[in-house]
Order: sequence, then C-alpha cells, then structure tokens
Amino acid sequence: MKAPETRPPDPAGARNALPTYPAGPAPEPGTAREIAPGVLWLRMPLPFSLTHINLWAIDDGAGWAIIDTGMQTAETASAWHKLIAEAFGGRPITRVFATHMHPDHIGMAGWLTRRFDCRLWMTRLEYLNCRVLVADTGREAPEDGVAFYRRAGWDDEAIEQYKARFGSFGKGVYRPPDSYRRIVDGETIAIGGHEWRVVVGSGHSPEHASLHCAGLGLLVSGDQVLPRISSNVSVFPTEPDADPLGEWLESLERIQQLVPDNVLVLPAHNEPFNGLHSRLQSLRNGHLRGLERLRKALGEPKRVVDLFGALFARDVRTDPHLMNMATGECLAHLNHLLAHGEATVETDVQGVGWYRRAG
Repeated sequence: MKAPETRPPDPAGARNALPTYPAGPAPEPGTAREIAPGVLWLRMPLPFSLTHINLWAIDDGAGWAIIDTGMQTAETASAWHKLIAEAFGGRPITRVFATHMHPDHIGMAGWLTRRFDCRLWMTRLEYLNCRVLVADTGREAPEDGVAFYRRAGWDDEAIEQYKARFGSFGKGVYRPPDSYRRIVDGETIAIGGHEWRVVVGSGHSPEHASLHCAGLGLLVSGDQVLPRISSNVSVFPTEPDADPLGEWLESLERIQQLVPDNVLVLPAHNEPFNGLHSRLQSLRNGHLRGLERLRKALGEPKRVVDLFGALFARDVRTDPHLMNMATGECLAHLNHLLAHGEATVETDVQGVGWYRRAG
C-alpha cells in the first residue's frame, strides 16, 4: 500500500539530489533481466493505479532464491508459469523471502513454497500479522473498526463502504504456508556465494525486512525506500494509539547509518536507483513538512477528514481506497504530534475526535 499523492515539496526539499536510474527498462512480466551477477530483476502486474511490483531472483546454487512474490491474481500466476518454464534455466526455487506481509509481496508465497517444497523466510511479526489478516477474510466489520472511522469524521456512506470492503485482504493472498523460517534484524544469510544482512524497519509494516549485500553493492529495499513515491505510513483500527510515523522516521535514520550510499537500491516499485542517502533525507523531509502543515492547520479544532488538504495534493474523498489510506496516514501524523505533546484531542458526544494544536 502506497501513500496518496502528497502536497508538492516546498523549495527546501529541492536541495536533495534526485535519484539516478542506471538499470535501464524494466522486464516484461514473465521475463527476467540480470541486474547484477546472479541477481535477476522480475516484474509482476498489479490491478491498481500502481501497476507493478518488482521481484528479485538470486542465484542460490542449486536453484533460485526469490524475494517477494506478487499478488495472487490470474495475471501473476500466468507470469510465474512463464518464468518457471523459460527464465530459470530449469532450476527450481530453493526458498522464498518476503520483505513484508502486504498482498503484493506475499500473495503467491504459499503457491510457490508448496510447488517447490521450499521454505518461506520472513520476520515473525510480518508472518503472524499476515496469518491474522487472512483469517479475517469474509468476516463482518468489527465495531471497533466502525468506531475508529467514525472518530475520524467519516459519514454514513463512507462507513458502509468500509463495512463492504472489510475482510478483503485474503483475496489477494494464496493460502500462506503453515510454517516459516524466521529472519531477524542484523542476521547474515548466505544466498549462493554472497552474504546478505537483514535490516529491519517499521512504520509501513510491523517488521519490514530489507536485505543488504555489501559484496554486490545491493540493497533490496522492498517498500522501505522507494525512489518516486512514498510508502503509506498509517494508523489502523487494531492499534489506534500507535505512532508508526515515529517508527518510520527512526527506521529511515537507521538505514542511513547501516547501509552505505553507494549501493544500487532494488525497490519494490519504480526502477532500481542510486542515491540512497539523499532519497532517505527527502522522505524524512516530506513527513517533517507534513507535520509542520498540520501544526499550522490545528489552530482551531478539526477532525481527521478536515485535514486531508494539509497532507495530500489530490481529493482523496472521491476514492474509498484512497480515503482509507489518507485517514490512516493523517492519523499517523496526528498521533506523532500527540505523542510529543504538540496536539490534543477531544471526543464529542457523537464519538468524533477533534484535534487542536497544544497550547
């Protein structure tokens, strides 16, 4: 899930150098391009305005280790059949890594691991959260969720759309494997002839794993660092008081400390790029500017739905999916201000939250 289009950057953001894209055109679905020795770039279609996800196959000796899998759709399944038949030289998939739990990343993991009798490798919180969300498929929307969006200022029509959409997560995920191999932050994993270090971040998802290979000068960044768009950082009904934006900002800082600037970044969306540290700073600055716009907007009490214009360049209310993400992201910024004593919130008799700048 990616953030709705944010407000245009102010002049201060222009000082960050733009990423460069040395890898050339993306492969078509069902084909592969070698992007570094023993590392293949794959691309799968997505049925959204964001039309694609990048996957990576790494030479693992006897076969190929796969990083991320695409969403469970007929188009993705067709592309996988073609890849297996034509692009992998008759060699099997040895293991499947998932950077995190979102359907475009883990959707086909259950199918691949069962077909090749191999293990899923991912962090514990991502695996367990995926299992919980898949189990919610087809469930009626919970009262806590309805109250959460009421508090944000949603009207009856928006609430009914939420109820209709609830439980759809599992539709994009083939039945997950019933076991997995846990990976942890800082762990070094041998894939083929190279060592890859796990770098965990949070904010976009609970325990997102990027993989850094110093020997090849590569960072498989998943959704943790994207070159042209920003990942959605949201508060959800299951943890309404969370501060994912604080976790996200800390994660960006930590990646900059752990991973050198001269890597080629292999992101889940857009194209491989150079300029990691500048992009990390740009992402950080974008959220800091959003926080400042919220501070200015909160001179008078406002609901979450009154604050979309401070963060997003387009009208997110016209699309239920965008409105859902915008609500979560706006709450992430507001909860960050609350956590630092910069805002207050009061709930009225209708259960709607009204936010105001502290003091």
